[in-house]
Formats: sequence, C-alpha cells, structure tokens
Amino acid sequence: MRRGILAGAAAAVAWAAAEPALGKLYGTTYSELRLLGGLTGRGPRAALALHAGNGALFGALFERLGGHGVLGGVVAAELENAALWPLMAIVDRVHPDRRSGAWPALLLNRTVFAYEATGHALFGAVLGALLKSRGTA
Repeated sequence: MRRGILAGAAAAVAWAAAEPALGKLYGTTYSELRLLGGLTGRGPRAALALHAGNGALFGALFERLGGHGVLGGVVAAELENAALWPLMAIVDRVHPDRRSGAWPALLLNRTVFAYEATGHALFGAVLGALLKSRGTA
C-alpha cells in the first residue's frame, strides 16, 4: 500500500504542476488547487498539500483494489471524476470564486468538465505508470 500512497501523491503533484498549461489550453482561470483552496479558506500551499493527500488516499485505494497500469489508472480516475462531478452544484453555491463572479457556473460548464477530465486523465496515467504491475517496484 506504500507504493500506492507515494504514487498517488506524486500523480497529484504532477497534475498540480500541469495546471498552468491546462488553464491556457482551456482558456479558463479555474483550477483544482483554487477549488480546494477556496473551499478550505487556506492558501495555495495548503491546497497543494490537500491535493497530494487526496492523491495519496486514492493511490492507496487503487493499489489495494489491485489497480495497476496506465489504462487502469486513467479509468479509475475518470470514474472518480464522474462520480464526484455532481458535487459541483454545491461548489457553485459556496466557493468564493463562484460567488464573486470570477468563475462561471461550474456544474454544467463543458470547459471546466473537460479541464477536470484532462487533469484526472493525467493523474491516472501517472498513477498507473508508477504502479505498472502488482508485484514490481
């Protein structure tokens, strides 16, 4: 399970590092780190720590359930994205960037959904690559 924790944290940091490029690609100021930072009322470092912690938890669960490989990682991450997406309805009501008008409504926003899908795919690919097979280091 230690491999899954480390792989998940590394995959989340890789996603965070890609956020400026994702923002440019999709032409949006939305970001996963800003989402977490706004919901917790903490700064960017705390948001990154929370993101890495979430990734570590996901990685541990992924490994525990026998997950491995890039395809397995991407599928698992996209399933999580789809399962959690309805929570954007709550984010739309409480997040400071939504309330101030800095972000458009998120729940039905195709651009933000594509951004999140791409971020989750990157996360899953890195996670799966780091957990290529069940028995190797």
